[in-house]
Amino acid sequence: MNSKILRISMIAALAGFLFGFDTVVISGAEKTLQLLWNTSDAFHGSVVIGMALWGTVIGALLGGIPTDKIGRKNTLIWIGILYSVSAIGSAFANDPITFAIARFIGGLGVGASTVAAPAYISEIAPAKNRGRLVGLYQFMLVFGILMAFISNYALSDVGKNAWRWMVGVEAFPAIIYTLFVMTVPKSPRWLLTKHRTAEAKAILATLNPELTIEGLQADMDEGMDDNSSSENIFIKKYRFPLMLAFFIAFFNQFSGINAFLYYAPRIFEAAGLGESTALLSSIGIGITNLVFTIVGIFLIDKLGRKQLMYMGSVGYIISLSLVAAAFILGWQGMAVPIFLFLFIASHAIGQGAVIWVFISEVFPNHLRGAGQSFGSSTHWVLAAIIPSLVPFLFGTIGPGPVFAFFAFMMVLQLLFVYFIMPETKGISLEQLSQKLSGKK
Repeated sequence: MNSKILRISMIAALAGFLFGFDTVVISGAEKTLQLLWNTSDAFHGSVVIGMALWGTVIGALLGGIPTDKIGRKNTLIWIGILYSVSAIGSAFANDPITFAIARFIGGLGVGASTVAAPAYISEIAPAKNRGRLVGLYQFMLVFGILMAFISNYALSDVGKNAWRWMVGVEAFPAIIYTLFVMTVPKSPRWLLTKHRTAEAKAILATLNPELTIEGLQADMDEGMDDNSSSENIFIKKYRFPLMLAFFIAFFNQFSGINAFLYYAPRIFEAAGLGESTALLSSIGIGITNLVFTIVGIFLIDKLGRKQLMYMGSVGYIISLSLVAAAFILGWQGMAVPIFLFLFIASHAIGQGAVIWVFISEVFPNHLRGAGQSFGSSTHWVLAAIIPSLVPFLFGTIGPGPVFAFFAFMMVLQLLFVYFIMPETKGISLEQLSQKLSGKK
């Protein structure tokens, strides 16, 4: 693998580290904040927690605009700035509204990162290594989740303002990421869509000397016609890739993954574990997530995207059914954490490893930002709605029926993978574009 492309991909993937850290760091502080500000479950879920999620939705919905207009690199720089401002603002907030606004700003960065980073990496990666390189984004994401769990545990005893340190420490990696991403080159494919051929040629010569700018331009031109400049992802021609992006994002969230990550300590306490043990179990979840994400990234270009989704779907169905049974039948102790470890492993090797790779592959170059934005915003609309309902649903119908519903949805995902999802491994982005839009 080209060491320069690997290094650049790792820098871009650091946006995923901040995504994971920002998403989960709130899990260690959310119960403290609810008691501190004496907010109801509905207000806590929809405002204190939910505002970050709606920021993510808007970031994902609108992230395709700067990604396509000002470029992948410049968008990644602005993402780092958003993360930095959010972390500092959250740490110094003294009321729930100010805190929610600061978290909303961070959410914008999270949503936009799921558009810009996978799009950027997929465009600089050789086809044979694209799965692994885009998968670095997911690896960094789960590494960020693990570090957030560890950070929360380490900072839990620093005093009554421990929550400020928990949410504020993110400023350090955010600033470092922003400085690093300024050093990466622009995407040659994006430059070609803007007719900046000389600039694209110079960058491509340093990234992948085996690929000529003339060959890349010819491949891109073959998938376009005279009307391409006025196209959008919602025309009939792109109905199939649009459906693929929608369903993989839809099922990702109806596994319950974000609902679980946001409220992991609360779920473990509901299963009968003490507060300290619940935080330690959360670290175990982070480690499991990281290990099986590495396995998924290693296998994604060997077995393919579809095979990993089969493995993940079966694991989801088994683990979520066991979690539901544990809550419904009143099994206490370590049964629930073990089943949830299996759930996380299934997610990491399947949906976790595949989703951002797959969405970044199925749309043509000139619409990749918009397509990535559609898939990401579908993911994040559901990620805003589902976790926001968790405190209410747990308090009314209980965790058991909630996890049983997630298990049923994963049966539907298995059917989607079997009957509809195509394999994309080892195929160039331009060939995929022609295949999925019906040209070949």
